Amino acid sequence: MEKKGSITVFLALILSILLSLVSASIQSVQAAATRTQILNGMDIGLYSLFGQYDRSLLRDYDLFFLDGTQGGTELNLAAVYDNLESYIKPVLKQNGRKLRIKQGGFTGYRLATDQNGEVFYHQAVSYMKDTLGSQGVQVLLKRMKEKEEKTKKAEEDGKSTENGETLKNYDSEMNNAFNKSKEAEENAKTEETKKDDGNNGADFESGDAEDEFSDGESNNAKNPIPAIKKIRTMSILDLVVPPVKGISDVQISTKDFVSKRNIQKGMSMPGDPTEDSSQSSQLLFQKYLTDRLGNYQKPASSGLQYQQEYILGAEDNDRANLRIVANRLIMIREGINAAYLMSDPAKRAQMHALALGIASAFLVPPAAFIIEGALLLCWAFAESVLDVRELFHGGKVPIVKSAATWQVSLENIPHLLENLDSQRKTNENGMSYEDYLQVLLMTKSKKEKLDRGMDMIEVSIREKKGRDSFRLDCCIEAIEASVDVSSSRKKVFNVTRQYSYI
Repeated sequence: MEKKGSITVFLALILSILLSLVSASIQSVQAAATRTQILNGMDIGLYSLFGQYDRSLLRDYDLFFLDGTQGGTELNLAAVYDNLESYIKPVLKQNGRKLRIKQGGFTGYRLATDQNGEVFYHQAVSYMKDTLGSQGVQVLLKRMKEKEEKTKKAEEDGKSTENGETLKNYDSEMNNAFNKSKEAEENAKTEETKKDDGNNGADFESGDAEDEFSDGESNNAKNPIPAIKKIRTMSILDLVVPPVKGISDVQISTKDFVSKRNIQKGMSMPGDPTEDSSQSSQLLFQKYLTDRLGNYQKPASSGLQYQQEYILGAEDNDRANLRIVANRLIMIREGINAAYLMSDPAKRAQMHALALGIASAFLVPPAAFIIEGALLLCWAFAESVLDVRELFHGGKVPIVKSAATWQVSLENIPHLLENLDSQRKTNENGMSYEDYLQVLLMTKSKKEKLDRGMDMIEVSIREKKGRDSFRLDCCIEAIEASVDVSSSRKKVFNVTRQYSYI
């Protein structure tokens, strides 16, 4: 009997241990199942919440952002969380479990404008990388780099040409010559009065002192410099913009732009994008902007019509931004055209002969060098007006001119305004207005393009029906949410999950 009793006690001890293990395993499985159900609820809630992305931003700009205002006018995180919780609760009720959210909230979130717009920038660049691929990026980079180097040097040359005070020096020489001629004329009249032996004075009138001269071969020719000086006082847009197309008069208030106002900040969370200032990324972002923002040739339907020009000019109206672009194009083309004139022996000979004729007519042969410089500037400017006018008409202009592509002759410069459209011509191998815009945009910093690009996207969305209070700093790109869920056993589970569009 003792032997049987000892065996029963042993088995009882073994069974109690086994029952404890089974009970612990069941509780562990129940806890794991509960946690899994809560995690599933969080995932479904976040997926459902972020499935409510802004349709306008996706349709027009290929961007994924959640409207943090939830239909209001200000960032409303409480409403966003309530929306998230409404998707979590049905999942917690499944499988007969009595799970209840005790408390919850966001432990982190990213807005489109966070990190100085890096969140917005990163999403736009990622889209372009997926669209173009690595090979397309390299081709684009090489092509734009070549154009940038040529036009950058041309603009520098144009500024150098304009800043040389060529026309001021010319005016000074002409005034000196005119004063000397008047003095000689007065002296001659004095002598005539005294000796009455004929008129030996100079033959100049103040009204046409610069206009007529002898070219040294008894042929009368027109001095083109006064005509160009008058043209240069005109509005540049009147010279280059086609009258039939006109210019947009849209003007908007910029005080509530992203780049002007104090914007809201998100809450830092793991996975925040790092700053990307690589040249390839900046070029991809610029390509993104030029593909989606309007310009003079392809005006936007809302907001400012010339949005790419706004990035360059940052003015509150289309006309002012277009004027800034036109002046820069004139400067670029002037540098290119002046360089060509200097390299062409035949045209240099024409300018030299004409300068000598003007200098001889004014009896100031030493001023021929200054006059030749003024002729070069005026001729390059006249050619540039035709070039830029062709660009605004939708044509193309060669990067570097040749004798075959040169348009205006020295003799026709005084009649430039009479033949603006009959003299200009396009070149299929040249650069278009939009090509030049891309090059000009490369001269702007990443911050300028990013801030002003967001300005234009924001103002365009605001003009849509019911979106007048749209703000990019209320657009959510990522969220980290945390909830405390209690079970029927009064155990509390804490779960933290995050979701991001990128």
